[in-house]
Amino acid sequence: MKILVLYSYPPAPGGLATQGDLLYKGLLEIGVDAHAAHLRSDVEKEWYYRWFQPDAVVGVGFWGDVPDLVLHPQRFGMRAVPWLLADGYVVNYREVLERLPLMLVTSDWVGETFIRDGIRGDHTVTLPVGCDTDAFVPRSQDDPKVRAVREVLGVAPDELMILTVGGDTASKGGRGVMEALANLGKEVPPWRYVCKVWPQKRTEVQNALDMELARAIGIGDRVEFCTHQVSRDLMPYLLAACDVYAAPSRLEGFGMSQVEAGACGKPVLGIRAMGMLDTLIHGKTALLADVAQEIRITEAVLGPESGFEPGHRIVFDKPRVSDYRASVPDIARHLKVLLNDAELRQRMGTAGRQRAVEHFDYRIVAQRLVAILQERRP
Repeated sequence: MKILVLYSYPPAPGGLATQGDLLYKGLLEIGVDAHAAHLRSDVEKEWYYRWFQPDAVVGVGFWGDVPDLVLHPQRFGMRAVPWLLADGYVVNYREVLERLPLMLVTSDWVGETFIRDGIRGDHTVTLPVGCDTDAFVPRSQDDPKVRAVREVLGVAPDELMILTVGGDTASKGGRGVMEALANLGKEVPPWRYVCKVWPQKRTEVQNALDMELARAIGIGDRVEFCTHQVSRDLMPYLLAACDVYAAPSRLEGFGMSQVEAGACGKPVLGIRAMGMLDTLIHGKTALLADVAQEIRITEAVLGPESGFEPGHRIVFDKPRVSDYRASVPDIARHLKVLLNDAELRQRMGTAGRQRAVEHFDYRIVAQRLVAILQERRP
């Protein structure tokens, strides 16, 4: 089988690019004849269509990427198979997605979101995002590279490190984590909360608000905002350096960092909703906070990034859940247990590692893809 994988190639250290690159790498390692191209490089894509003549063009993105992932390959007679995330709701390209013989989604929740928004579900198959379980492995806190990470971030040897990674802290539930830590006071051992966020214009305001919150609730001296760009080379050591990975996200179609943390042998604090219901097991690999609030919207303003003219306003027939908020008391309760029980952290980390290796290793995901494409062959 010949497969062309479309994603942000060559990959930057972002979620969708990493998702695509791990799939491409996995296909090569299991012996599939595969190539990769940037999803927006029409010339390069057409070049591959003509000489490589792939059996399937698998594209990684969200519903707004349909023109690049689906319409362009179809124009040249290719079998387009998008592997899609959802960003809370689907408002465009429904007819195109509806006509597809096969569509891949990253979690059952993403599939349910597409169905809720008017797309049939009998052609949708869940394919989880892969994890490089060779790079993301348990490491000793005495490992020089792990120790160096903690030193760079100002984490003292006697402090427990809580980590959240994302484009911004708020979207990953970090504000709830900060409020919970402030409420716990001296009920937990000394800790430091590290928020690894991505420096970009759209999140600068949110990052400033999050830092302001940390100071306002009296924990500013124990919260570290790391806003530097980092490569994927550092991420396994950053996750290995923490004691608890906390990300009860507001919106999560899969939860790549949660799975990577598990692969590193770290317990995870998440939310009982969305993609984390697929990836995490409450009480075994993670502790999941209940949903305290569903944020519903009645309209949205979208633009060219979603296939509309600038400022296009959409009014929904019924209010839609766009994201969630985790229960702060639940977060506090789970953090209190995790931070006070080293044996529990170890046990959950071991279970998380096993689950990552057995279910999310990138080679296993590549094998699943090939099986799906063969089973659903037109």
